[in-house]
Amino acid sequence: MVELGEQLPRVSLFDTDLKKVSLARATKNKVTVIAFFPGAFTGVCTKELCTFRDSMSRLSQLNANVLAISVDSPFSNKAFKEHNGLNFTLLSDFKRKGVKKFDIALKDFAGMKGYVAAKRAVFITGKDGSIKYKWVSEDPAVEPNYAEIEEALRKV
Repeated sequence: MVELGEQLPRVSLFDTDLKKVSLARATKNKVTVIAFFPGAFTGVCTKELCTFRDSMSRLSQLNANVLAISVDSPFSNKAFKEHNGLNFTLLSDFKRKGVKKFDIALKDFAGMKGYVAAKRAVFITGKDGSIKYKWVSEDPAVEPNYAEIEEALRKV
């Protein structure tokens, strides 16, 4: 598992416009909240990403940008983004490269034997590309502590 102080794993994923995005390039010289979520259009994931959406002005004041990542296709992520008016980048990890590199595989998601989603997880990277904060839930129904994330951003 990715630990505090380590460099962000190198992985490239597709955005909702089918453009390949390098996490290293997208976070370079930026403080970034990287939120992995199990699945678009699910109740808790919708609530979580809408909370990030509604917090963007505060997060921007803390000089942070947001990237959200799921194993859903870029097409599903695009529909999810548009349906919820999300104002940050969604990335598709359909090959589970990020899930593997961050070691956050959620196996047999929703009781579907063999289906691997991402655990609900939040990482914050500093401008130097290192992990400054991490939170990983074993329970996909548990949301992150948003106040804790904002406090961590104040310290980066």
